[in-house]
Amino acid sequence: MPTIKEIAELAGVSRGTVDRVLNNRGSVNPHKEKRVSEIAKALNYTPNLAGKTLAIRKKQLRFGYILFGSTSSNPFFLDVVDGIESRAAQLSEYGISVEIRYAVIDDPSLQIDLINELLENGINGLAITPINHPLVIERIKQLTDSGFPVVTANSDIPDSGRLAYVGSDYFKSGETAAGIMNMICAGCAKVGIVMGSPLVLCHSERVAGFTRCIREEYTGIKIIDTQINHDDDIQSFVVTKHLLKVHPEIDALFLVAAGVTGACRAIREMGFDGKIKVVSYDATSASRELIKSGAIAVAITQEPFIQGAKPLDILLNYVGMGMSPEQEFFYTEMGIKIKENL
Repeated sequence: MPTIKEIAELAGVSRGTVDRVLNNRGSVNPHKEKRVSEIAKALNYTPNLAGKTLAIRKKQLRFGYILFGSTSSNPFFLDVVDGIESRAAQLSEYGISVEIRYAVIDDPSLQIDLINELLENGINGLAITPINHPLVIERIKQLTDSGFPVVTANSDIPDSGRLAYVGSDYFKSGETAAGIMNMICAGCAKVGIVMGSPLVLCHSERVAGFTRCIREEYTGIKIIDTQINHDDDIQSFVVTKHLLKVHPEIDALFLVAAGVTGACRAIREMGFDGKIKVVSYDATSASRELIKSGAIAVAITQEPFIQGAKPLDILLNYVGMGMSPEQEFFYTEMGIKIKENL
């Protein structure tokens, strides 16, 4: 949320000059006027923002943010939290606070308890990575039906009445994974899938997109089996080891979510190093080392920092300034990471 002071610093003029330009209060050097106007437009400044900023400070707004697991069990969310904390630090200048909570990936009751806890704490808006479970869907609908603003991040519940979704187009990212698998396996592979949870829409839709492409376009690739690891590295090690023991013919793995380190450790302990092509998501610090070593062939990234920050911007605009989001879906960019471009 830009201020007159920030525009003045960027334009190299006084705050009085900025005020005169934005509010048409007197003559200003044409060059300076153009410069100020261009910067204000680039920052999406509106002339009545100063008054709204003061009103927002008086409200002392509080936002809640619920993520899956924790940053230790799912390192991907470290980068999401970086985005949250960076934006929260900026929002604190306007008297806005942000509370973060962590829910177990397959425990809808806990997620509902966290929602209720944040509501009791007096939050004015909620960003959430939701579990796709009837109890959670019902609770979010109760909130949105009452006019309470909710933004989903990283995973979605489209028909819940939420304001917007910020995150990857997960069906498309599953199709992308299929295309990559087809390329690196030269059109022929026996694939094992390890996913976090069928209760998480971004996981199930990635698998759906991957399966759709394999079935309709890349028929030389066969899906052998699917295992669930609940986004946990230890469980991922166990289920991947079981998968490779029961199906030694598998020569490629599609790792749908977290648990990448555990899965790669199972590959190594089973003696399949260099024999199995792995496609995964995200470039966490651990994943980057696995990419460098060749354990992971390709990782698909999804701009976690933006997934953390953008929902807070949407809530601020809606609650603080009465501005509805200009679109329903804010899809993050998919990136392709290999050893050579880390």
